[in-house]
Order: sequence, then structure tokens, then C-alpha cells
Amino acid sequence: MATLIIRNGTIVDGTGAKPFIGDIKVVDGLIKEVGQVSGTAEQEIDAKGLLVTPGFVDIHTHYDGQVTWSNKVASSSQLGVTTVVMGNCGVGFAPCKQEHREITMKLMEGVEDIPGVVLDEGLPWNWTSFPEYLDSLEARQFDIDVAAQIGHAPLRINVMGERGAKREPSTDEDRAKMTALAVEAVKAGALGFTTSRTILHRSSDGQPTPTLGAAEGELTAIAKGLGEAGIGVLQLVTDFDDVDEEFAMLRRIVEASGRPLSLTLLQHEHLPQRWRRVMEHMHAATDAGLQMKAQVGARPVALILSFALSLCPFTQLPSFEALRSLSPEERLNKLRDPAVRAKILSEEHTEAMYKRRVANFENLYPLGDPPDYEPRPEDSIAARAERAGIDPAAFAYDYLLENDGTAMLYRPLYNYADRDHEVLREMLMDRDTVPGLSDGGAHYGFICDASFPTYLLTHWARDRSRGEKIPLELLVKWQTQDTAATVGLNDRGILRPGYKADINLIDFEGLKLHAPKIVYDLPAGGRRLGQAAEGFRATIVSGVVTYKDGTPTGQLPGKLIRGAQQAPAAA
Repeated sequence: MATLIIRNGTIVDGTGAKPFIGDIKVVDGLIKEVGQVSGTAEQEIDAKGLLVTPGFVDIHTHYDGQVTWSNKVASSSQLGVTTVVMGNCGVGFAPCKQEHREITMKLMEGVEDIPGVVLDEGLPWNWTSFPEYLDSLEARQFDIDVAAQIGHAPLRINVMGERGAKREPSTDEDRAKMTALAVEAVKAGALGFTTSRTILHRSSDGQPTPTLGAAEGELTAIAKGLGEAGIGVLQLVTDFDDVDEEFAMLRRIVEASGRPLSLTLLQHEHLPQRWRRVMEHMHAATDAGLQMKAQVGARPVALILSFALSLCPFTQLPSFEALRSLSPEERLNKLRDPAVRAKILSEEHTEAMYKRRVANFENLYPLGDPPDYEPRPEDSIAARAERAGIDPAAFAYDYLLENDGTAMLYRPLYNYADRDHEVLREMLMDRDTVPGLSDGGAHYGFICDASFPTYLLTHWARDRSRGEKIPLELLVKWQTQDTAATVGLNDRGILRPGYKADINLIDFEGLKLHAPKIVYDLPAGGRRLGQAAEGFRATIVSGVVTYKDGTPTGQLPGKLIRGAQQAPAAA
């Protein structure tokens, strides 16, 4: 008897084929039949009027710490995601010797905005090597599947200690040791190796990430180690200060190693056309037979600003920073004081880049419920303040006092230079891109993008009013089969016989994202931004219903994925 039969659903199977009405039979966690299914099952679900899609595969997350203390991979698991890939951007918690724990936590605290007190209380540290880290995860159960990658920063610190943390050049001996540990990791089940080459990644004490400026020889040695082992993918984020030179180096690394590579693709406000040069090089590389992909967000990469979060337009102003040590209630009372308000509003940011990021009122918008992630210029704080005859800073200050100081502002940083999503649509439609960059499990106090896969469907297939939409079947394929294939997880992402039975049942017309909310469910009472959605009628992992109408069933069929997975023989 089948474990589960889903009947009468509108199947969007992840291949890019047009939707069709049909049934799905699941036996022992795998899809057995698709089409008109006869017989009975232990559980049957009538999916009439619902979309039936593969579970979403999110290949750019940072749940490396959260999965060591929680069996719920929130918010991703609440939003139709059934597989996450962690360890991106060169950071993580393994390998890590005891004497390097503090520096590793400071790095994650700074780069990914995970409070040190949360890490200090939450991490069990029952590992030192990467294989031991994987063993610790394999002993746990989750509501979705998780896969890990080995980060360059912990690898460098593990081998070089303070020299690595201070970005000193590696020796041939250092590179040999790093290569051996990276190969050990992928042979134990890491999906690949990741690194960061951006000045934006800094530890909580302000130091640049240890991998910034790492020599090509160091990167090549590690990549060639994976190449000789014949396993593992490569992933990185870089500033592309010199696009031609940087991409040429990346191409040489891929050519030397033979391993697939994916990178972060962003449109910068001050250089809005530079991403096109990146993609010109990408197209030339893939035309030459190299395996390379650019990861693109479903909406702008953006900050969420609030008096109740890590950042607001007045962060770094002396009178505002003087309130940091107060409790949230005390701070809110002070912010309501007219004298304090006047003092804060009288001060100016001294750091130009910081002011552009957090106090750019022309590109700062109220974040409502439901949130509008493609706001118009006339919706900006500057435009609203002008209509009200009020200074923009004062308008923003008073707005942020609403809802007991929890009101939020939306600041799109990347992919919104033209104040619409046309560039994003062009990126997403490119043959050499895949959806990514959600950063689920990170930036707890100013980013909430684990909902990227949901937004990909609601906005691009259904709701967009300021430009062209994208066919639903393409969007589903991108977020399932294509993302899975990018990291070698070829056993999932398609609703066909033999594939893993990770499935979403979606009320597409009723699918709606709510505004992010502040929740306190981290170790030590830590705060994070969470986001919920309506319309996911059921999420299924390995044939087991894990969420029903947004509510967890308590079932935990998710597990650690060790290494690349082959497509079923039937495929």
C-alpha cells in the first residue's frame, strides 16, 4: 500500500512543463507514480484547486548554528522550503579548535548578525573537525533536510591561527593543510567549499573576514583538491572591484579544478551597470563548457530598519547610541521624550557610506502588511514627508514610534537602482542564473529574506503590476530542479517517479506573505526576524506532512544530506 496519495491537484512538476491535473503516489518517501493513480494509501489528500509543486530548495542559507540547537529550520521550513544548503560566504563553525571558538563566533556575529550571546549559549561545540560537525547534525532530526558546506574562514583559522585571522599570506604548507581538510570535509559529506572576498564581511570587532584578499594560489590549491577528489561545488561572494581581473581569476580556478562554481550577482546603486559585465564573462565561460551560475534574489537585497531592531536611520548618532544599554521599554520611553527626539534629529551622520545606507530617505519605505517589496518612488519617506511638509528624518522618527516602536522601514540596497524590479527580472530570466541569496538563518536583526522562494511565486507569477510577470512553471523549475542541480542534489526538485517525495500543496490564489515579525525564540532569549505566510496548505518532506496550513505537525523527517545525490535510475 502507498504511504500517501495526493489526488486531483494541479501539478507543476519542476521540469518547466505546463501545469496539469493529476495524482501522485508516494511509497516509502519516494514518488512512485504521477498521473491517474489507482488503489488506496495510508493517507490521502484531496488537492483539488491546489498547486502541487516540488518542495523548494534554498541553496544560500546560514543555518549552521541554528540546526545545532533547533529541530525547526525557521523561517524557511514554514515557507515551503524542504531543503536548505548552509555554510555559504566562507563562514561556519567547523573545523574549529577550542582555542578558536571565540574568534569564530565573533566572525559569525559580525558577518551574519547572529548575537554572540545566542551562539555562546546555543552552540554545543561537540565537534572540532568538519566530519565531527556533520556527525553531530546526523544525530539530530529536523523538519526539513539540511546540507552543509565548508567555509574558507574557519578553515583558514584552523590551519593558520592568528595569522589566518589577520589575513597574512598562506605558505605552501598552510595551503596543503587547508586542502587536505577541505577534501576531508567533502568526502565526509560537505557539498562544497565557500569563500568571501567582500569588504562588507567583518567580524563583530570590525576586522575584515579572514578570507578577504586570499591569494589565487590558495583558492586554486583548495579547489584543485576538490577536483582531484572529483566531488564538491564552489561558492563565493566578491565585490568585483575590477570585474575583468576578478572574473578571469575565477575562471582559471574553475578550469584548473573542474568543479562547478556559483557566485553572488548584485546591482550596486553607484555602479548600476557593472553586473552586466559580470554576466558577459559568465556567458563566455559557460559557452566554453565551464559550469558556473550566478545566484539572484527574488527581490532586492534589503535592510529592515526599526527602533526595535539592529539598525535604524539614527544608528551611530551619539544621542541614539547613548540609549543602547537601556531595556527596550526604557529606550522606547526615552525615544518618545520630545527633548531626546530633538537632540537626535539635530545630529548628523559622520560616515558618508553609513548615511547612504540607513538614512537615504529617498530610497526608504514603510513596510506594511502585506509588505510591498516593489514600492514606487512616491511611496518613499522623502516623498511622504514632502507631501506632509515635514523634514524626512522627523517623519521617519515619528513613523518608527508607531506600533509601540516596532514599525519597520524597508531599505532596498541592491538590485533597485531604478526603483523597480526590471533589472531583477532580466537577471532571473538569464540562462546562467538561479534563485538564491535568501540568507535564511542569518542577519537576525536587519534582514528577513527566507521568504524569497514564496515571493518568487506570489510576486512574479501573480501580483506584479509594474511590469511583466514570469510563467509559474518557470519559477517553480528555477526554485526546485535548478537550485537542486546547482549543488548536485539531483534526487529532488522534480515530481516524477523515483524522486524524493518533497512536495508543497499551495492555495495559489490565497498565498500571501505577512510582514516580518520580531520573535524571541533563540537561545538566551535572542531576537530574530521571522516571517509567515498563508496559503501553504501542506508541506511534505520524504512523504511525511510536516506543516499543515502553516502549523507544524510535529513530524521531523528531515535529516542531514551527505554529499551530492544521484538522480533516480528511472530518470
